[in-house]
Amino acid sequence: MQPVFRFAPSPNGYLHLGHALSALVNDEMARSVGGRLLLRIEDIDETRCRPEYETAIYEDLAWLGVSWVEPVRRQSAHFPDYRAALSKLEAQGLVYPSFESRGEIARLVAEREKERHGHWPRDPDGAPLYPGNAKHLGADERAARIAAGEPFALRLDMNAAITRAGALTWTEVGVDRDEEHETLIAKPEVWGDVVLARKETPTSYHLAVVLDDALQGVTHVVRGEDLQAATSVHRLLQALLALPAPHYHHHRLIHDEAGRKLSKSTQATALRELRQQGMTPLDIRRAVGLA
Repeated sequence: MQPVFRFAPSPNGYLHLGHALSALVNDEMARSVGGRLLLRIEDIDETRCRPEYETAIYEDLAWLGVSWVEPVRRQSAHFPDYRAALSKLEAQGLVYPSFESRGEIARLVAEREKERHGHWPRDPDGAPLYPGNAKHLGADERAARIAAGEPFALRLDMNAAITRAGALTWTEVGVDRDEEHETLIAKPEVWGDVVLARKETPTSYHLAVVLDDALQGVTHVVRGEDLQAATSVHRLLQALLALPAPHYHHHRLIHDEAGRKLSKSTQATALRELRQQGMTPLDIRRAVGLA
């Protein structure tokens, strides 16, 4: 079977050097094993994603010399797929609605910390684990609150999901085909009851990427090491939905002078700006540490 890789940016800003590294590593790994590279546009956040950013993604990648197999999958065109997957999890009794706002969750966390005289647990991204009791609400109350139009998030009952799926691992591979593979243990419990969808958005990042990878036949997921912890959640969802598990490679990140990983939120310099300053694709490769 021909290996399949994917580069999956979000069109909520312009690509920067961190994106360049990920795209180039994907491209080189795919070429080294005679694989295909797919391009996926992760645009489920319709409030922040814009057409001009998507157009810029195509321009930047072509300028870098990265090519991909058509067609491009755009997540916003596949909301029914995510709803169907969510329905499968609901049928297993693994999903429940929570109705607290972000402000209410912050208040609950403060209360829990006061009760415990200590720090409330956080997930690997630093967000507090869900502190509410929504999973214990009765079915009638849940239905009534949803029918009344209350905002809600659909969460995965993590304990129930782990009980159903059992122990999980994934295969972490090196850049070179001859590098030894490593088996890593999945620890989805560190994420608590993660959000899988919201009233206004039919999917989350976790659910969408797992389903997309399966539907597109992706065999190798190559992405930044900041997403390695999330792989535990993805392996859990794959097990619950009876989806194949790809190999993973989590590459190093590019950091700014302050030691922060490059991101759109920190106004990292865009590739298009570097191009306007006269940098060449070879300069970009050198800037991200590739030969």
